[in-house]
Amino acid sequence: MYPPSHHQSHDIQKMISVIQHFPLGMLVSAKEGKPFITHIPIIYNETSKKLVAHIDRSNPQLETLQNGAEVTVIFKGPETYISPSIYNTPHLPTYNYIIVHVTGNIKLINDPKAIKKTMVDMTDFLEANDQNFILKQEDPRMERLLEYIQTFEIEITNWEGKFKLSQDKSPQNFENAKQEMLKKSRKNISGFIDEIYKIT
Repeated sequence: MYPPSHHQSHDIQKMISVIQHFPLGMLVSAKEGKPFITHIPIIYNETSKKLVAHIDRSNPQLETLQNGAEVTVIFKGPETYISPSIYNTPHLPTYNYIIVHVTGNIKLINDPKAIKKTMVDMTDFLEANDQNFILKQEDPRMERLLEYIQTFEIEITNWEGKFKLSQDKSPQNFENAKQEMLKKSRKNISGFIDEIYKIT
């Protein structure tokens, strides 16, 4: 990602935390110069140190996801406009955000038992502490789903984190920018969601 270096993060644990808190990844691949992008939940396997996901077999992007193919996944964390009004010294407007790019190589998973396990693991992760639903590996509905999805791992070859957080500002302004991001992250967006859900 574009410098400056003070916005770059090399802390892999922090980047993993972004993935865990914002698991809807943007899977990017290409074929003959044509880009393909799909938004899917992707989890990080702490044991294998790989990303794991599945994609609909009818998705044309699947053509690009052959064993060994290189892909990039983008995870987007919180972001917000930073008004100069929050600083105690003069500054121009800016935009702060947390982004992680993970590049790696595809390994297709075709064993039915392994596919089911990835689905169980993803459900457990996404259910999190609430765990209102437990997906059982022997659930017959998964058997019917197997022919419609392609499961895959991504062996990670490169991590890039860009955490643009006003690090170049004074300690007080840095803290002010942090509080602004916290405030905007907690902003009630129920009106927006209601508007989007309206059937036209």
